[in-house]
Amino acid sequence: MRKLPPLRALHAFEAAARLGSFKLAAAELGVTPTAISHQIRLLEETCGHALFQRRPLVLTSAGARLFPALRSGFDAFAGAIAALAGPDAQAPLRVTSPNAFASRWLVPRLPKWRDANPTIPLEIIGTDKVLDLRAGAADVAIRYTRRPPLDLAVQEVCRDTFFPVCSPDLLARDGRPVERVADLLRLPLIHFDWTSRDPDAPTWRQWLATARSIDPALKDIDRPWDLSFREELHAIDAVVAGQGIAICSDVVVSHELECGALVKAHPLSLPGYGFYLVSMPDNPRAAIIAAFSAWMRAAG
Repeated sequence: MRKLPPLRALHAFEAAARLGSFKLAAAELGVTPTAISHQIRLLEETCGHALFQRRPLVLTSAGARLFPALRSGFDAFAGAIAALAGPDAQAPLRVTSPNAFASRWLVPRLPKWRDANPTIPLEIIGTDKVLDLRAGAADVAIRYTRRPPLDLAVQEVCRDTFFPVCSPDLLARDGRPVERVADLLRLPLIHFDWTSRDPDAPTWRQWLATARSIDPALKDIDRPWDLSFREELHAIDAVVAGQGIAICSDVVVSHELECGALVKAHPLSLPGYGFYLVSMPDNPRAAIIAAFSAWMRAAG
C-alpha cells in the first residue's frame, strides 16, 4: 500500500513551486495564501525536510528534488484526463501569440492555413501576456524570447533582426538621401515600450549606441522621441502612415517590406529574439500542433 501525503498538500506545493509565490498558487487553486502555507507546512512535516526558504521564496535542495516529480505527475494526470475525454476534432486549435506578431505576421497568412488545412479551425488569442498552458489557457503558444522555455515541448519557428524602417513617402517628402546615421536624425523618430524590460532590447537607444561605436563622430541625441507609443502595433501604424522612423522586427513587418509599404532606412541592424512554438508535453492534440508548427516554419 502506497504511503502518500494528502493530495491537497502535494497540489499546494506543486503550484507554489511552479509559480514561485504562495499568493499566485492560492489564486490558481481558489484558496487563501494562509491555506497554501498550512498545506506546505504539513507536507514539510510529513517529509521531514524544509521545502522552501522564505523571504525570498526559493526551493531548498529537498524541494528542488521533489518538484520535478510532482510536476510530471500532475502533467500526466491532466494528460490522462484529456485523453479520456477525447479531443474534439471540430474544436479550434487555440493559439496564443504576441499582439504584433499575430496582427502583422500570422493573420495575413491564415488564408494559406485554411487552404492547406480546411478541417482544422484556429482560435487566435492575441496578447502580450504569457498565458499558462498548464492551466489550459491555450493549446499552443508562440513565445517571443531570447531562450526557449525548458519545461515545455518547443520548436523554433524563426528569429528576427531589427533595423530602422520607414515609409518610402517619408523619404520622398524629405527629398535628401540617407547615407549616414546622422542623416536619420533629421527625421521624426518613433519609439515604443518593451514590456519585457530587457535592458538590451533593440531600441533606438541601443541602435544609436551601436552606431556610435562604429562612428565616434556621431553626436548624442539631445531631443526626446518625436512620437512614443505604449503598443508596438500603434508605432508600426504610425510608421506605415509616414509619421517617422522606428526600429522594427524584420519578421513582424515582413509583409510591409515585401509589398513596399515600408523600406529599410539604414542597413545597420540589431539582433532580435526567437519565435518559439510551445505546447504541453504529451498534448492530446499533438498531431494537429505538429501540423501547425510545420506550416508556420514553411510560411516564414
